[in-house]
Amino acid sequence: MRDRPGPPGQQDQSGHTDPARRQAVVVDALLGFAVFAVVAIAIGAGIGGGDLPAVLAYGFAAVLGLLMLFRRRWPLAVLLLTAVLLIAYYVVDLPVIGLAVPVAAALYSAAVFDRTRWAVGTAAALVVVSTVARLGEGQDPAFLLGFELVSTVAIMGAAIAFGDGVRQRAEGARQRELIAVLDAQAREAESAELLARERARIARDLHDAVGHHLSVVSLHTSVAAEALEEGAMDPPVARAELDHVAQAAREGLRDLRSTVRALRDPRGGQGAGDGIERVAGLAHLDELVASVRAAGLGVDVTGQPGPGLPGLVDATAYRVVQEALTNTLRHARAEAAEVVLERAEESLTVTVTDDGTGPLPGEALGERCGSGLAGMRERVRMVEGTLEAGPVPGRGFRVRARLPLGGGA
Repeated sequence: MRDRPGPPGQQDQSGHTDPARRQAVVVDALLGFAVFAVVAIAIGAGIGGGDLPAVLAYGFAAVLGLLMLFRRRWPLAVLLLTAVLLIAYYVVDLPVIGLAVPVAAALYSAAVFDRTRWAVGTAAALVVVSTVARLGEGQDPAFLLGFELVSTVAIMGAAIAFGDGVRQRAEGARQRELIAVLDAQAREAESAELLARERARIARDLHDAVGHHLSVVSLHTSVAAEALEEGAMDPPVARAELDHVAQAAREGLRDLRSTVRALRDPRGGQGAGDGIERVAGLAHLDELVASVRAAGLGVDVTGQPGPGLPGLVDATAYRVVQEALTNTLRHARAEAAEVVLERAEESLTVTVTDDGTGPLPGEALGERCGSGLAGMRERVRMVEGTLEAGPVPGRGFRVRARLPLGGGA
């Protein structure tokens, strides 16, 4: 039966004995010598005993002391062997050495290494056996039960209680260390989660700020290239398309700078009331719609967001419209789209519907949505809203977001 700490003299991976283990061996050796010395002093007093030579008694004392060297590895075995040796000691009629003192160290060791019940049971068994045997020999009951029994029980109980207290304090220290480790791990996990969220937010902001304008640039560049092809050569059309490209590039750079400023300082130095930088909002919806119309898609806007729109809800609504129209330009082959803003008492509903024919040949529906739809869902989830996106029966595609006005607070 082996206890947790391991055998004395355990070596580390470098081949050297662990300093804590060396200290434990020294402590056990000193404790063993103390047991031997106490028992030897009692033997030297020469009280009682038969005709057997004293050297045998000192041999018992030495064995009781040597057992302390193994108390960490086999605490229960040491306790039981000590009890058996003590009974054998008195059976062969050697000088009186008492009952509690020779076994006190073994009781303490058993309690320290979480064998408290065994320690209590062994102590009780020794007391009962000793008391019954001595009463049977005719010893004075008043002295035996009124004085010696009380002192014996007190010493044994103190040894067990002391050992159990040491064990509980050690377990408490281990638990505090474990709690500290778990707390550190929790903080690391929280930091990692916050970092992941921040990276996702940066990705969304860059996707929303740049993706739309790059789509517009791509469309106008294609038209300009067609206008300058040999056989077409329509410089005025090409010049107009390049003007649209320049305008979209300027707006994209403006949004990108705003996003970078917001990432560096959440308030953007503007004190936006609720601490949220309004990088984009429905106040810029007309500019967004104008750029989409210039790319050849007819867009109608109905409804008003109303006054007092929370900053995060305002930005989310704008990004939903921007991403939905960008997807329409890229994938829908639509001729027209409609943006509907419906302000209720506790929510704002944004609906974007186009009349497109769906994905291009060889293009899956998921490619139309891509990371843009995932970004929209994340933004809407941040304000505790809901998002629905899917084909319209017959023709077209619809994106609808319901944004609670108190969401994200």
